[in-house]
Amino acid sequence: MLYTIRHTKNMLLEKISSPQDLKKLKPDELSGLAKEIRQRIIEVVSQTGGHIASSLGAVELIIALHYCLDTPNDKITFDVGHQAYAHKILTGRNKDFSRLRQYQGISGFLSKDESIYDVFTTGHSSNAVSLALGLACAKDILPEEKYFKVAAVIGDGSLSGGLCFEGLNNAGHLKKDILVVLNTNELSIAPNVGALSTYLNKIISLPIYNHFKDSLENFVQSRMPKGSQLIKLANKFEEGLKGLFVPGILFEELGFRYFGPLDGHDLNKLIPAIKNILNIKGPKLLHVITVKGKGYLPAQNQPVKFHGTGPFEIATGKTLTNAESGLKTYTEVFGAKLIELAKENKKITAITAAMPEGTGLDKFRDTYPKRFFDVGIAEGHAVCFAAGLARAGAKPVIAIYSSFLQRAYDQIVEDVALQNLPVIFAIDRAGIVGEDGVTHQGTFDISFLRTIPNLVVMAPKDGPELETMLEFALNLDKPVSIRYPRDKIPNPRVKITNKLQTNHKLELGKAEIFKEGKDFLVIALGSMVYPALEAIEILEKEGLSGMLINARFVKPLDIALFKALGAKTKFIFTVEEGILDGGFGSAVNEIINNRLTKIALPANFIPQGSRDILLDKYGLTANGIANKIKEVING
Repeated sequence: MLYTIRHTKNMLLEKISSPQDLKKLKPDELSGLAKEIRQRIIEVVSQTGGHIASSLGAVELIIALHYCLDTPNDKITFDVGHQAYAHKILTGRNKDFSRLRQYQGISGFLSKDESIYDVFTTGHSSNAVSLALGLACAKDILPEEKYFKVAAVIGDGSLSGGLCFEGLNNAGHLKKDILVVLNTNELSIAPNVGALSTYLNKIISLPIYNHFKDSLENFVQSRMPKGSQLIKLANKFEEGLKGLFVPGILFEELGFRYFGPLDGHDLNKLIPAIKNILNIKGPKLLHVITVKGKGYLPAQNQPVKFHGTGPFEIATGKTLTNAESGLKTYTEVFGAKLIELAKENKKITAITAAMPEGTGLDKFRDTYPKRFFDVGIAEGHAVCFAAGLARAGAKPVIAIYSSFLQRAYDQIVEDVALQNLPVIFAIDRAGIVGEDGVTHQGTFDISFLRTIPNLVVMAPKDGPELETMLEFALNLDKPVSIRYPRDKIPNPRVKITNKLQTNHKLELGKAEIFKEGKDFLVIALGSMVYPALEAIEILEKEGLSGMLINARFVKPLDIALFKALGAKTKFIFTVEEGILDGGFGSAVNEIINNRLTKIALPANFIPQGSRDILLDKYGLTANGIANKIKEVING
């Protein structure tokens, strides 16, 4: 089925350079503006890739919020930022939007360094309510702060994260003025957004209703001996009435006034409701229901695929692939090998935190549904859950992105490593992730994992070694992590000018002598083994002979080999796709006494950009490694 986008001149969008311009439009022009914003998002993301389905679904909601709030004085926090493309377009970034997710371009998520309208830099889930509550409390205790309103936009996925409930619970307890907008898109609109529900929410959001309600409560409590009991009875009646039509009792019990659900694409209902609700004191929750991918049929029909996508053909929604599309990714190799191993070992289970497709576990899910668990956006729970499985005798494998695993650090230490349980961490997106940018770069896992007792830390150089490591880990009776990049398996057509001493057999804590040489020693980890090999071949043409070690293990290290080889050469280099401070190079340096040069990523937050651009920028390509080695050897 072909999809045709109507190319119309963005007459309304051209008038918008800030939310203040939005308020100048007539109410009946806002729906036209929403269409123009959707067209802009589709056209740009088809070229750059990005999180299109959620952003298309939230266009009217974001228009309504900026129309009703006085941003940037009023503050909006977004959970993750998947929904925020319309926000970027409306806040002065439309002209630069074509550079979305590009190196030195517009971030794919919220960025405090990019715009005053982005209150926080965010890319992980479930934190928006806590951030908004902090803002709301600050304005009450800091006398120099002028009054501002605070709103938090969360998705239904946010509610699978415990942090979101911690924020809701505390906000309801503190009774601060805060609006939480819950945008759900997995529920049917029809049962709940009918005439009666709309009328009911219109009534209970009106200022006159809430003024009357507050005045009545004050009058009854001051004039009647049992006034408090009557008020409680009246509130119970209101809760019961709302409970007949809306799923709001949970939020009411948490201390929020609940409104909704409303059709999140109906500006004629959204704007009056938000205006009225913002004037109500205390914590409020507005529930809206939207359609993921709204306005673009391929995204509506395949919202999971278009949650995060690469460049695609607008007419068909077909993903555009590069010339090396025949090469498998590390993720694909991991997923296929786990299915193969699970066929023989019935104890193997697979766990993911809301990312079955991204981690390559979708096929495992389809093959062994009873042994697959998607716990939602709850990485800490995933690790605890895996510990329970392991204690009972199962073989749990948790596939989580490197930057997301940070959210479960305490559980790795306390519930897995301390118990010495055989949980396997398949750490996807380790190292440079690319266009998703600063919040998603997987640069810290080596540093924060290598100090944890009992935990084995490995990194494969290619697909066959990843398969070997996975099988090896399943036979160890201890916790193991295997880190691998968001990349294709190294191209087997790489020319080798010297015979390699490749050994596929794996032994705990033992490195592999990958290539002999006499002038310098390179100890490379995982994804950096083949770039280091190419660097050595470049230097051989200049008369330098280098030895290459495939480290395989960050923990335990091959201490005996590294000390023996280190004693024979003056120039020693480590290469890794992780941060310089506290990483693999630091671990090696601790045993050979400060006689090496560490080639790694800086201990900074890495911006967005393609993987190739960023690896080149930070000297982790063959040429970059060769230049660094030559610079050190030449003094």
